[in-house]
Amino acid sequence: MNYTNQIKPISYLKANAAEVLDTLTQSREPLVITQNGEAKAVLQDVASYNETQETMALLKILALGNRDLEEGRIAPADDVFTRARNRNTKE
Repeated sequence: MNYTNQIKPISYLKANAAEVLDTLTQSREPLVITQNGEAKAVLQDVASYNETQETMALLKILALGNRDLEEGRIAPADDVFTRARNRNTKE
């Protein structure tokens, strides 16, 4: 992705906050905010933020699963389903 058009100084954000929010919502592309020529923050719409958080959660689950595999903490699927069924009948 090329974010060259998505880089704005903080003064632009201050002067055009409502327009910036509308653009973020419509384009769903993040906006990099600079201060004194240096990138300081990234703004994104709420829907994109939520998708990012869900993606990060799934990646964490995958990483934990891979670590369990590497450390030998695995069990046959049939055993896992049997234990889950037994646990549900006890409740």
